[in-house]
Amino acid sequence: MNSLFVSKEQTADFQTTTGLRQILENQGNKDDILAFLEERRLPIEEISASALADEILANPPEVGYLTVSNALQWRLQYGRVIEMAGSIAGVERLKYQ
Repeated sequence: MNSLFVSKEQTADFQTTTGLRQILENQGNKDDILAFLEERRLPIEEISASALADEILANPPEVGYLTVSNALQWRLQYGRVIEMAGSIAGVERLKYQ
């Protein structure tokens, strides 16, 4: 049998974390991050979004490898994790008998 292990640092949404990292690499600012968060349609109020943007600027996120689908009521999808298992540190395929 096989199982997958995903470290907590890699459990975020892939598209969101790669998008945020790209904004930061392109010298994006708080307004850019807030616009991105709004585009992602995150269920977050303005004050919390502002605090989150400050946190993202201070501590950029690691790339996550899960897919969080808000079209599916915020359900997780694991296709990317299954594909990447063993090729990314923190996303491991565990084998046991």
